[in-house]
Amino acid sequence: MTKIAVIQTKPIFGEIESNLQTIKELFPTSADLVVLPELCTTGYQFTNLDEVEKYSEDFSDSHSVDFLTKLARENNCVIVAGLAEKSGQKIYNSAVVISKKGLIATYRKINLFYRENLFFSAGENEPLVVDIGFCKIGVMICFDWIFPEVARSLAKQGADIICHSANLVLPFCQDAMITRSIENRVFTATANRIGNENRDGIDNLVFTGKSQITSQKGERLISASLDKEEVVFAEINLKLARDKKINEFNKLLK
Repeated sequence: MTKIAVIQTKPIFGEIESNLQTIKELFPTSADLVVLPELCTTGYQFTNLDEVEKYSEDFSDSHSVDFLTKLARENNCVIVAGLAEKSGQKIYNSAVVISKKGLIATYRKINLFYRENLFFSAGENEPLVVDIGFCKIGVMICFDWIFPEVARSLAKQGADIICHSANLVLPFCQDAMITRSIENRVFTATANRIGNENRDGIDNLVFTGKSQITSQKGERLISASLDKEEVVFAEINLKLARDKKINEFNKLLK
């Protein structure tokens, strides 16, 4: 059995060190894989390009990556977390995969949502699957959920569990991830945030909480609250995600 944890936070915009400390305080000591929300160190609602430039990090020399690496080392786990990435002249809404040895891989969000398109470049590469030793994880970020092709691509690459860092404002995702589990026979772990941001005078974004873990049969194994910072767990048998046989005649990926 593998123990999965999702951490639900309420980041303060621009307060990277404070947000990292909150993550540390909530961080579980007994999980194999820990998933954190999208843009979990910066907050979500950027209002101009100067802010994006100020708060994004080059992952080759990143305080947040180093901080999370230390947490992974201290707790002997793998972490998936959403961060703002600076790479050359571009800024990406990214998710990092970090082990006790450091940064393993980076996924840059392909499907940017709403006003993210004003501030971030879309990722150029296909959805990412990473072998972390005890399993293969697929990585996607927030609005990627609405496109069935993303989850299917991860399943076809052999993902046992889809790690989904999110800042959800639409009300549909938590139920849709049940469908993503069923149609691909994979586990999913959605780490969402709570609270609201209304920094641009245009939108009051209210985040939907209810971080969750679903089974390969579409069961909601655990769900967090609507409005509390917390960590929730599920123990799963990843071998169940490798059996794509629905019955003796129907093999899902065939």
